[in-house]
Amino acid sequence: MSKPDHESLSHEEAKRNKRMKWTIGITAFVIFQVVVAVFFVLVIMKFKSPKFRVGEFDVQTLNVGTQASPSFDMSFVAPIRIKNTNWGPFKYDATTVSFIYGGVQVGQATIPKSKANFKSTKKIDVNVSLSSTSSSNLGSSELITLNSQGELKGKVTVMFMFKKTKVSQMNCTMAVNTTTKAVQSLSCK
Repeated sequence: MSKPDHESLSHEEAKRNKRMKWTIGITAFVIFQVVVAVFFVLVIMKFKSPKFRVGEFDVQTLNVGTQASPSFDMSFVAPIRIKNTNWGPFKYDATTVSFIYGGVQVGQATIPKSKANFKSTKKIDVNVSLSSTSSSNLGSSELITLNSQGELKGKVTVMFMFKKTKVSQMNCTMAVNTTTKAVQSLSCK
């Protein structure tokens, strides 16, 4: 082999190596972009309904009628919690939470329009007054079993442009002990 043929072969090999490096670089960049896009779609863009719950509370006043005329009046500050697990804020409209005893609404609380920031819990304390004048279910029981129900509608916004409407339901059951005037149990679905 002559010297010019050797240089020509070496030059072709250098070009091939350079093309191979570019191909590997472009392929790695494309794979990286695909992984980032898949992560973005599966994690960031996954919209979930925020959790809407009432937390443990202390009864401020509780007056229970007699067995002959069963009734109760109760007041407390209800700690409402809206847990937003999304990667964007949840802006919700004003709503009401109904408190039900024996299938009859005995009071309600109003939740004002606001927003829960991303990956955080919005805490709202609302004053609640409950009154039942004909609580035939009360009888001689030491427990008042209440249900709290509500629906929270709003929009989750991710990256200032992707919006999705979400609805959260509250359905909590709580038992208030009339002797100790304390919440004995609280569970939410």
